[in-house]
Amino acid sequence: MIDILQKGGPILWIILALSVVAAVIIIERLLFFRKIRVDEDKLISRLKSSLEKGHYDEALSICDSNPYPITNLMKVGIEHKNFPNHVQKEVIMDAANQEVPRLERFLSALGTIAHIAPLLGLLGTVTGNIQAFGVLGKFGSVGDPSILAKGISEALITTAGGIIVSVPTIVFYNYLVNKVNHIIIRLENRVNELVLFLGGKETV
Repeated sequence: MIDILQKGGPILWIILALSVVAAVIIIERLLFFRKIRVDEDKLISRLKSSLEKGHYDEALSICDSNPYPITNLMKVGIEHKNFPNHVQKEVIMDAANQEVPRLERFLSALGTIAHIAPLLGLLGTVTGNIQAFGVLGKFGSVGDPSILAKGISEALITTAGGIIVSVPTIVFYNYLVNKVNHIIIRLENRVNELVLFLGGKETV
């Protein structure tokens, strides 16, 4: 392994560092989405039970003890329960929009790594081939063709490394982006439901 890294040169080390960063981001995001996974219907049922009894402090306590995206929206709605429906909808929608950066955290960096890893690999191959053919140009000919072939094969190591890093990173990036999109759509669909549920004042 060390021998391969030495043959790949500094660019392969950069690709390896990017693979570590990508792995850390993927693990962090998977743990985050696992943490915020919740049975929304069951949680809203608990909140509805408290609100129907007029126990608003209890409902807020439930929201605070269960810091999920849906409870964050619910908390904002409860705090604005005496406002008109259109105001409730606006503040809940704003709260939903504020959840987006938390959901999309580090995803742009992950996408960048997925796209530049193969490009870095190609760069390493090009520079390696330049060096290999530079030797050939310097001496005019090479008595043993295997020497030139060895130089080219070593140059191709970076391309292989870039592809190896890029493929799983792209797979996880697409998976995480789709997960974020589903959560955002679900939150947007919940806004009107929460407004009706909280029963804000109708405007005249």
